[in-house]
Amino acid sequence: MSATTLERPAVSVRGHWIDDWRPEDPIFWEQRGAAIARRNLTFSIFSEHIGFSVWTLWSVLVLFLGPAYGIDPAGKFLLTAVPALVGSVLRIPYTFAVARFGGRNWTIISASLLLVPAVLAAFLIKPGVSYGTLLLLAAVAGVGGGNFASSMANINAFYPDRLKGWALGINAGGGNLGVAAVQLVGLFVLAVFGAGHPGIVAGIYIPLIVVAAAGSAVSMDNLSQARNEKRGMRDAARRPHTWIMSLLYIGTFGSFIGFGFAFGQVLQVQFGDVFSTPVKAAYLTFLGPLLGSLIRPVGGALADRLGGARVTFWNFVAMAVGAGIVLLASQLHSLPLYLVGFVALFVFSGIGNGSTYKMIPRIFALQNPHDEHEARRLSGAVIGIAGAIGAFGGVLVNLAFRQSFLEYKTADAAYVAFIAFYALCVLVTWAVYRRPGRSLTGV
Repeated sequence: MSATTLERPAVSVRGHWIDDWRPEDPIFWEQRGAAIARRNLTFSIFSEHIGFSVWTLWSVLVLFLGPAYGIDPAGKFLLTAVPALVGSVLRIPYTFAVARFGGRNWTIISASLLLVPAVLAAFLIKPGVSYGTLLLLAAVAGVGGGNFASSMANINAFYPDRLKGWALGINAGGGNLGVAAVQLVGLFVLAVFGAGHPGIVAGIYIPLIVVAAAGSAVSMDNLSQARNEKRGMRDAARRPHTWIMSLLYIGTFGSFIGFGFAFGQVLQVQFGDVFSTPVKAAYLTFLGPLLGSLIRPVGGALADRLGGARVTFWNFVAMAVGAGIVLLASQLHSLPLYLVGFVALFVFSGIGNGSTYKMIPRIFALQNPHDEHEARRLSGAVIGIAGAIGAFGGVLVNLAFRQSFLEYKTADAAYVAFIAFYALCVLVTWAVYRRPGRSLTGV
């Protein structure tokens, strides 16, 4: 390839379309690629952040549903499981949408769709509303869950393999912060306006959604090559590593989002003598999601340096220990020990989110050492599949809590199930990616 070709900058066509994108080319990356990728990453993070906040809106709104609404704890866990379910299902079509419409164009559309659940929740939640209506409003909030998959697939295409762990970790971590942010908004509303005004929480996000859509329209780009990816999902579904990584992602992201939805409710039910009012629980619910989000880029950076499989393996060991601490604290009814264990679960789920997403592009880069395009095509599809299945883990977490409280009046059975699942993830990670003699070295 000639020097002229190597030094050719990215070419934009039809406004925000880029038809020449070579992130693995160091000259290209230094001259134009890095600046363009950073700009798209910045606005991707903001839009995804708002999407996460809307998706997990009901982790806060259930704290406002006092006796006047007539909903028991099992009913509230169902209200948080529904948006988690809808969000997980939408992640597959949202991933397709990046290739169909372009990353910038779909970010504008997906951000604008967030207005629907925000506006409905702002005006319809009040005493006397039927439980069916609340379930519908919770389901509509699930659209925010799809934003993550499209954002990650889009950013994955912008960055070279050596920086994917960092870039995907930053993108996902900034988005995950939306879970903590909406809980801080809920705390503010509870403290200032009281539990009688849940609509204010959703209303605060309406102008932010408009800013996210407008900012994406002005500052993001579409990659032409992303439009040309054919049958990526179908081909990825045939690869065993797609399903192995999806299982591991249930353990990391599924735990993070599931605990994010459930933490406030669990505190109120399990330690009702301490958290007698919603505002008391709200003072703590943001802490775990905040730390888990902030540390996610660290998981990606550690994976870049030490290897994704190594970090993921030890991380699942730590998550099993954290769940064991929570189980012990529950049996001792020790709130300090309980908080230590739960915060540890959030932190390690955040690290694991970063390390598992680093593993995906690395696996397919090793399997396709002479075909960069094929590796990128498959890894982008797997990110969508794993993201959808991982998000479904959030549904399982909330259903596990719901069933445990219904059957035993305590969450202990759910904690035992979590420990068993993390142990399974430890074994799978070791057998496939860490065992001596494995086929993929360096994941």
